[in-house]
Amino acid sequence: MNARNYNAAVDMVDRNVAEGRGAKTAFIDPARRITYGELANGAARVGSMLTRLGLKREDRAAMLMLDTVDFPVLFWGAIRAGIVPVPLNTLLTTEQYGYILSDMRAKALFVSGPLLALAQAAAASLPDLETIVVDGEGSADLPRFDALLAAETAGAEPAKTSAGEVAFWLYSSGSTGMPKGVRHVHSSAMETAKLYAQGVLGIRQDDVVYSAAKLFFAYGLGNGMSFPMSVGATAVLLPDRPTPQAVFTVLKREQPTIFYGVPTLYAAMLADPACTPENSSARLRMCVSAGEALPEHLGTEWKKRFAVDIYDGVGSTEMLHIFLGNYPGKIRYGTSGVPIPGYEARLIDEQGREVPEGEIGELSVRGTTAADGYWNQREKSRRTFEGEWTRTGDKYLRDPDGFYRICGRTDDMFKVSGQWVSPYEVEAALITHPRVLEAAVVPKEDGDGLLKPKAYIVLKGDGAPPTADALQEHVKTQVGPWKYPRWIEFVEGLPKTATGKIQRFKLRD
Repeated sequence: MNARNYNAAVDMVDRNVAEGRGAKTAFIDPARRITYGELANGAARVGSMLTRLGLKREDRAAMLMLDTVDFPVLFWGAIRAGIVPVPLNTLLTTEQYGYILSDMRAKALFVSGPLLALAQAAAASLPDLETIVVDGEGSADLPRFDALLAAETAGAEPAKTSAGEVAFWLYSSGSTGMPKGVRHVHSSAMETAKLYAQGVLGIRQDDVVYSAAKLFFAYGLGNGMSFPMSVGATAVLLPDRPTPQAVFTVLKREQPTIFYGVPTLYAAMLADPACTPENSSARLRMCVSAGEALPEHLGTEWKKRFAVDIYDGVGSTEMLHIFLGNYPGKIRYGTSGVPIPGYEARLIDEQGREVPEGEIGELSVRGTTAADGYWNQREKSRRTFEGEWTRTGDKYLRDPDGFYRICGRTDDMFKVSGQWVSPYEVEAALITHPRVLEAAVVPKEDGDGLLKPKAYIVLKGDGAPPTADALQEHVKTQVGPWKYPRWIEFVEGLPKTATGKIQRFKLRD
């Protein structure tokens, strides 16, 4: 890689054509499929189209788009032109979209037809936003992405960018408040692919991958675009919500070799009556999980059901993809694994000193894929990005074999009777009960003003729910008598980000 002359889109898109894969299928969605040659042609014409719309180098183009083959065409086309695409979570509110679009000062917004009304409401009073383009059916008053692209007869030359130049932004999932704009440079997408997808998973050109995690999410962007494109593989996209039924349909129809999910989805799939090998992919050789820690029993049950391991890992929007994980030959269910080769990890206390073996500390990681910083958030950038190290905000324990076991977010940990309680540990104990599908644990003050655990429970199956006493005894026998939840509330669902992370702060509030 020539650091002074490197464009991520040229490496990810044009290179595949140059190496003879122009006719190979790159992306499949329920309605269409495109080859690497068609992707390269479309991405080049995106540059001309964006210029015609008035966008210049380093302008931001927001993408409120569902996962279809148009997503990679626009995303890589913008990067190729030196314009910064910003994929947005498709499950936010009007207020959140208004905040994000204003924060990034988006000059153009590309939006899928089903999301148009929401986008227009959010964009009503944004002085920087000049253009809204609809992908698919929408308003007759607005330009359509396919028509604009078809009108470009020639593609633009790629922008002369550098490896350390900002290529795209992602907004953090907002598990603790309003999302933050995370700026990533041109070299990072390919670097995650080389370190994790190629170096650890061993992704190959003949792989077909399907990620239930969406492309707007750092995890999904790597799974569904950067990873397969790095080797010329094929990716399956699903614009719809990834329910167990929808996912099984994709697995059976497209027969992927690698599947990427999140723990919530794996739990829901295992609880579904259709969860059988006959309804999955006969070619499946590997499954991956991230977004939240995978409980041990889900991994072992999945392996028993499908004879395929789930490699659980942890990544972040700030590091772009997984930097700590389980992988072939290095797997221990119930842990987040070990540092991915190419990354270093350490556990630190509040003063930034490494903690002794066997003590809980905040996970800090060093690697080449760290973001350039947060947009317009100087103080938060300085607290998170400390030289070559990035603080994750996650509390961990490292066992003598080097495997890392999550204890919870720094903000979620609390003490009971002077001893730390990890919400995740109590939740993991609760969901081993046969009637518990999901659980979230938060601190609550008792009558004396002391903190004790409170649990919110989502049940599975029919019949009378287990009693609070039965669940409390279950936790006591699993993880210790002082950690059991003093209060238990049964709920229909838990507040989560679109990436599957439980928003415990909403339960605390």
